[in-house]
Amino acid sequence: MLRDTWLVFVRVMLPVLRNPVAIVFGLAQPLLYLGLFGPLLGDTGWQWFVPGLLVQMALFGTAYAGFSLLPEVRTGVMERLRVTPVSRVALLVGRVGKDVVLLVVQSLLIVLAAMLFGFRASPGEILLGLGLVALLGVAIGSLSYAIALKVKLEYVFASVLSSTIVPVMLLSGVLLPMSNGPQWLYWLSRINPLAHVVDAERSIFNTGSLVLGLVSVSALVLVGVFYGVRTFNRESA
Repeated sequence: MLRDTWLVFVRVMLPVLRNPVAIVFGLAQPLLYLGLFGPLLGDTGWQWFVPGLLVQMALFGTAYAGFSLLPEVRTGVMERLRVTPVSRVALLVGRVGKDVVLLVVQSLLIVLAAMLFGFRASPGEILLGLGLVALLGVAIGSLSYAIALKVKLEYVFASVLSSTIVPVMLLSGVLLPMSNGPQWLYWLSRINPLAHVVDAERSIFNTGSLVLGLVSVSALVLVGVFYGVRTFNRESA
């Protein structure tokens, strides 16, 4: 399975390396947030804002990954892969691995850019923060590919994403602290596991507890990978 995973990873990574436009455009929106929104928070706001921005990158960067699978479903590539001995788990893990590598590289570049604005972090904090972002990317990416394989149509997949990603992001407290809103909205955000991941990411670069965030992201990884592997096995049977 490891060999198959590496082969799938190389196959999907090579087009990105040959034409790294996706990496550049993936940085455009976070850089705009850094330059246009971050300064409004003041000098001390960077320690609160940048960790949330990293989680937002993980959410949007991997949630839309499933779009890359739809052309292969439509053109019959996935159908041809069914008759090969390649591991069905590798078909998912190799793709998710590519998305996570891109996410980590982009997140590191954003952290380095944020340090020019006043963000402060030690190498250990950066590594731990990137690790948490990578775990979230595994969870969201696995769910994205599984849903894409289920719906098989771009317009349906886009509708699913638009109706879920934005509410989940807004209720996570990425951009604004949920404690500033009404009590019912704050408690509603506590139901959102992504809110606890955001809290954990901020705790890495500040002070606070990581426990609930690590539990939340671990649960998301288990659910995402389990559902993704199950879907790939069923659809490729």
